Amino acid sequence: MRARFAVTSSLAILALSLAAPAQAQDQSGEGEPDYHHGDADIVVTGLLRTNRQDALSAVAVVSQEQLTSALRPSIGDTLAHTPGVSATSFGPSASRPVLRGLQGERVRVLSNGIGSIDVSNTSVDHAPAINPALASRIEVLRGPQSLQYGSAAIGGVVNVIDKRIPEKVPDEPVHLTALGTYGSASEERSGAGSLELPLGNGWVGHLDASYLRTSDLRIGGRALTPALRAEALASSLLPPDPLADPEIDFAANAALAGRLPNTAAKTWSVGAGLAYVNDRGSIGVAYSRLDNFYGIPVRFATQPGQGQEAPRLTMKQDRIDARAELMPDGRLIEKVSARFAYGDYSHSELEPDGAVGTTFLNQGMEGRLDLVQALRGGWKGASGIQYMNRDFNVIGDEVFLPRNDTEQLGIYTLQQYTSGPLLVEAGGRFEHSRLVSSPEPSQPQFFSGKRSFDAWSFALGAAYDFAPGWKFGVNLSRVERAPSAEELFANGPHAGTEAFEVGDPGLTKESAWSVEAILRGESDGFSVEASIYRSWFSDFVYETRTGAIEDGLPVYQIRQADARMWGFEAQASVKLAESGRWSFHADGLIDHVRTDISGSGPAPRIPPLRLMGGLKAKSAHFDIAAEVERVATQTRTAAFETATPGYTMVNLELHWRPSGNDSPLSLVLSANNLFDVEARRHASYLKDYAPLAGRDIRLTVRVEI
Repeated sequence: MRARFAVTSSLAILALSLAAPAQAQDQSGEGEPDYHHGDADIVVTGLLRTNRQDALSAVAVVSQEQLTSALRPSIGDTLAHTPGVSATSFGPSASRPVLRGLQGERVRVLSNGIGSIDVSNTSVDHAPAINPALASRIEVLRGPQSLQYGSAAIGGVVNVIDKRIPEKVPDEPVHLTALGTYGSASEERSGAGSLELPLGNGWVGHLDASYLRTSDLRIGGRALTPALRAEALASSLLPPDPLADPEIDFAANAALAGRLPNTAAKTWSVGAGLAYVNDRGSIGVAYSRLDNFYGIPVRFATQPGQGQEAPRLTMKQDRIDARAELMPDGRLIEKVSARFAYGDYSHSELEPDGAVGTTFLNQGMEGRLDLVQALRGGWKGASGIQYMNRDFNVIGDEVFLPRNDTEQLGIYTLQQYTSGPLLVEAGGRFEHSRLVSSPEPSQPQFFSGKRSFDAWSFALGAAYDFAPGWKFGVNLSRVERAPSAEELFANGPHAGTEAFEVGDPGLTKESAWSVEAILRGESDGFSVEASIYRSWFSDFVYETRTGAIEDGLPVYQIRQADARMWGFEAQASVKLAESGRWSFHADGLIDHVRTDISGSGPAPRIPPLRLMGGLKAKSAHFDIAAEVERVATQTRTAAFETATPGYTMVNLELHWRPSGNDSPLSLVLSANNLFDVEARRHASYLKDYAPLAGRDIRLTVRVEI
């Protein structure tokens, strides 16, 4: 309660400050990037806005123009071609980002710098309450600045930025952004739009809405891997191959080829915001509603006695956001900002007859108060306090978690010093976590009580400009993470993952030493970015299949052990030639990660080596691109985990801007997985049952006026 009062009081103080008469000098617009309209190299996630070239670790910025072609129904698939990023791919609707092989509780997914306030960290079948169709940009952040967002950001931060709370007064009477997409693989029909309305005297209104509807996903090849098909044939659960025997009706076996059953979805959202902006800052509030109905791919039975469920989920979230920023006149403090969000989330897992089986309820709030120091003699920095509370409960037939409450309070600072070509950055965070399990008297299988943790984290890094346009940097960090309620208290069957999940109430803190070196450079027509990293985990929390069966489901146990992780990422682009109004470019990407657990071997679901390369022809009106993606076979597997074959995808894209580079209208026509290959992501729990989309012809139209 004290933390809630502090956040509320901070917003009130900032509101009163903004209401005071504005000074003659305009401070808010000076030096502030207009990141909604083309400043793609400015990283705004974090207290200190910086150029991406100055970041001390690998940072990815997906601009609004790039989102036009990259956009997919889920945030995981939208970012899947970003360096170091894979996706959980639990069907096309529930796909969360995987950063350097880390997922779930080690990756924070944010909406405008505040958590998504959902239960997507609880299980891979739970979709994040994030709508990428309304994003103006998405940033993926690692390194020292990620300490601002909590110990759950040990793997990194994905921040989805929209304009729901306006930050500036539009120059035009109405500022409109609209997007429409059709995708053939799932018969996807989607549309999204937002508008900002200047109301006079510094007031700005915002409205947005989106709608998406898909059918079952069309896949390249068959749903089951050859090993599972052979197992089903041996068990007489699967008729002979319908493609090999013309006497068998292929339609009767459509569940095993052609389309992925139970993957259709329908999603809509609405939002409204109001902000007051003047030369001393801004204050605003927004409300949004998200309604999502989607299915989880069927995990087909291949042996007698196996269960075979087709879960469908209906999800709702009501969310309130508030933000205030004050630009004081003092020489010490450049900006004071406060952010707050409250979310009321629920989703129900439905039985085949439509009856509600299990319901997940989550009420949460998060608030933060940040102070940004003014630049003095090459020194700048920022400090803040963050509070988060989550009240979580599961009711119904398959309760694998007791009612629990999580409360976190964090204090952090980030400092930067620049002297000529040298940049030094240091950050630190203290976080207190309190988790309480409160099962019902009828639930003796669950732990009852509380656990508390104090986590200390720090990071130190430096970068040096050793030549014009070229920078080398190194960062070192030690991060501690408190285990989550799911890792501590789980003990029961979960239909969505078809697993009996068992936590460990005795878990200790997870900690990791990490070092990363990065090289960035650009010259006329050429740019490159490469990083190599290594982490040493103590008490690494992981989930392993034990081989036991409980309630007809395989048992997955949470355990701890030391672990080692290393990997690298690199991307480059070069201008090959110019001819008239056209320029010709080549680009490439490679990433790889390897994680081993002491006494156990390879960690589960670690993505294999990936290479991508492309050619592009660009002019003021057209971009024409061809891309090849090669994902290697993953044979380094955990216990009870199968190897995943590699695949090669070819993609083509045509981008048309009728009025040139500044055209308010743009159209993107693309052919993805052109040769309809069967592709599976090793990071997915369902990889042996649910391949990725087959050939997908997509048309996207974006208008911004």
